[in-house]
Amino acid sequence: MERGMALVLGATGGIGGETASALLRRGWKVRALARDPARAAAQWPAGTPRPEWVGGDAMDPASVLAAARGAALIVHAVNPPGYRNWETLVMPMLESTIHAAEVTGARIVLPGTVYNYGPDAFPDLVESSPQYPVTRKGAIRVRMEQRLREAAAHGVRTLVVRAGDFFGPRAGNNWFSQGLVKPGKPLAAITDPGRRGVGHQWTYLPDMAETIMRLVEREHALGVFDNFHMEGHWDPDGTRMHAAIRRASGRPDLRVRRFPWWLATLASPFVPVFRELREMRYLWQRPVRLRNARLVALLGSEPHTPLDTAVAATLEGLGCLGAPRQHGEGQAA
Repeated sequence: MERGMALVLGATGGIGGETASALLRRGWKVRALARDPARAAAQWPAGTPRPEWVGGDAMDPASVLAAARGAALIVHAVNPPGYRNWETLVMPMLESTIHAAEVTGARIVLPGTVYNYGPDAFPDLVESSPQYPVTRKGAIRVRMEQRLREAAAHGVRTLVVRAGDFFGPRAGNNWFSQGLVKPGKPLAAITDPGRRGVGHQWTYLPDMAETIMRLVEREHALGVFDNFHMEGHWDPDGTRMHAAIRRASGRPDLRVRRFPWWLATLASPFVPVFRELREMRYLWQRPVRLRNARLVALLGSEPHTPLDTAVAATLEGLGCLGAPRQHGEGQAA
């Protein structure tokens, strides 16, 4: 795909912000939709290329279409804030994007998750694995992709890139920043939500953004609806991430404590974040691993930042190493 203009929905969040930055580095013009564009612009990392911020709401098809005029790519990385009202907001936001893509001819890019899959498909997941989710968010994710497949039958092109648990300097809503560490505070401990000895898969968001870029640049090789899995960082027993955090912080004695699942259970009726975290507990109780053979067959290799480098940049970006945060938390996909 020739470099042109891209619209990013969710550019204030983790994967949306990283993808916008990757597009800008590659010479794309980037337009970013935000309800408060002045605030979003003020929170953008200093000293880096900046998108064109425009006002609008992803729930409003007219706003999205206006922002998408002239776009060759629409990155749909927007989520309801604070995990609230997924059932009523997610599909209308997607419909706004599909409508804009129908009118403009742009390809949609959707960052995907493992939520689509249930235990029947574990432990190794490929692009053709059956999707029988066991959670509300998983069911919504499946509906999103089903709707995009339906749109593909009418010529709307979509690329889904699926990855494990996100982490990165800009990522706000994910297990790393909401479970393992506390953003904005010096590290006092690592909180581990996993079962001892069970592997877990992580994805560094700048690597995911780079993967998206390399796939987009091979438009001629993509199907109308296409999807790829990333390998990311596989932690075979749950301890490699702990060790990387200790090395990055210079705290080899940093203790690991168990995530208080009992508290999440008690608080889930009243605290939306705890309810959503509790619903995803099953992903920490057994190994779940996306396989990237199809991605590697096309790209030759997967972008892969060394774990220590990725964790150090993440902790610095989250303000856990003493440096203030340079951006808003936003919503990760």
